Amino acid sequence: MSPETQQQKLFQALIDIGKELASITDLDHLLDRILEISREVFRFENAIIRLVTEDGQSLRTVASFGFSAESTEPLLMVGRGVMGRVASSGEPMLIEDLTQLDDYVVGIDDARSELAVPLISRDRVIGVFNVESPRPGAFNQTDCDALLTMAGQAAIAIENARLYRDVRAMSRANEELHQVNDRILQSVSLGIYTVDRQLRITSWNKRMGRMSGISAQQALGKSVLELFPVLEEEGIAERLRRVLATGEAEKLRILHRGRAGGNRLQKRRLAPLKENGETIGVVVIVEDITEFEKLLAQTIQSEKLAEVGRMSAGIAHEINNPLAVIGYAGQLLLRDGSFDAEQRELLERIDSEVSRLKTLTSGLLSFSGNSAGKRKGTDLNKVMDDVLVLLGYEINRKQINLVRNYSELPEVAVDGNAFKQVFINLILNAVQAMDNGGELSLSSRTYADAGVKLSISDNGPGIPEGLRDKIFEPFFTSRKDGEGTGLGLYICRKIVTDHGGDLRLKKKVDAGCCFEILLPAAS
Repeated sequence: MSPETQQQKLFQALIDIGKELASITDLDHLLDRILEISREVFRFENAIIRLVTEDGQSLRTVASFGFSAESTEPLLMVGRGVMGRVASSGEPMLIEDLTQLDDYVVGIDDARSELAVPLISRDRVIGVFNVESPRPGAFNQTDCDALLTMAGQAAIAIENARLYRDVRAMSRANEELHQVNDRILQSVSLGIYTVDRQLRITSWNKRMGRMSGISAQQALGKSVLELFPVLEEEGIAERLRRVLATGEAEKLRILHRGRAGGNRLQKRRLAPLKENGETIGVVVIVEDITEFEKLLAQTIQSEKLAEVGRMSAGIAHEINNPLAVIGYAGQLLLRDGSFDAEQRELLERIDSEVSRLKTLTSGLLSFSGNSAGKRKGTDLNKVMDDVLVLLGYEINRKQINLVRNYSELPEVAVDGNAFKQVFINLILNAVQAMDNGGELSLSSRTYADAGVKLSISDNGPGIPEGLRDKIFEPFFTSRKDGEGTGLGLYICRKIVTDHGGDLRLKKKVDAGCCFEILLPAAS
């Protein structure tokens, strides 16, 4: 082949090499193609490409042909051997006789000449391309110049392929991280969403969808204040703007009115969403604690009742001791025949009330267990009248007009003393609620297949709407400190429910309040 033809072929090869290498983005395929070009175009019988390791201290083989595994596998230190020195200096080396070289690193068998050129990209040596021959002086300056040209193109292509590989790896890593983050956000039991500086929703997890009834598709890109105008009223919008302005997290606890109209107790944490130190949005974490608060309230109430149960035994014991003395003294006096009829009636009343007080102390123990008491057929109209006799002085003192509206009742199997306690509590509450000259009304009638319904009502100020749901709770009282224990209505309801009935506050009355006792026929 003439020199001109060889030059033309080489020139065309270099043009083709530049085009082809620039289009290859897969690093392994690129390296293989560089070796193929060196074999097809330059007619090299062997070739090896080593790239500089990340620490810059050594060279690692990435592609080769014609070299044994023993010569390609070990790392080659930068500065050692021909390739090492080329990597260190950035200059090509053409060795015509390797026998004159002291630090030759074994490559092919019986090597006598070697040509090594640097792979330079962005003014930095990234590797070395090397060929060897068993013939002395097998390579010349023309080979060196041509190989340098190809090496320059190859180095740029290798660096681009590396960058493409790294970008793809980073993209995959980011995508995997995004998927993991998304799975976490969608799996947590907390509602989580983010807004940008214009308060537009940029993310919305499934829990938020369930809590709000709004899907991610409906929420994304919308203004959070358009979807939830109530956030302005609840003060959350102001907090969001403050987090955006200050970059400081905030937290609050609110009673949130949902889109469906129900109220839910929520804790919200507002954290700044930052990028390069700048606040670009807000992460909002929503925790619904409605059920937790209900459970906590039930637990606290159970603890209160358990404590009262522990106290009840001691209280009952302390009260029953003097009651026993009073009862015994009353029995002795009743045996004395010197009392007239009126005095004996008073003694009998003392004995009856001592018995009732003993029942009341036993009722305290109902906090820690059910106490059925002695139940027998009882006319509840008569029980109410007996209570009115006991409370007659207080009713007359306050000039209260008493209205009885009784119907004939069937006898019901109840503990009469326990129901005396119920009537005393309800009637005294009504009397104490009224100013002088009020009206107390008591009524009774049958209902629902011989069940019994009793009503005790007054025309006092009534019970405020906000307290109506709390009056039967233990330890709740609207009276001044020291004037009430908050146990009266709770005990009354427990006595009635223990008899299978219900004590309730009537919702709609013209004035004052009305308590109703309902007992089924089975009582």
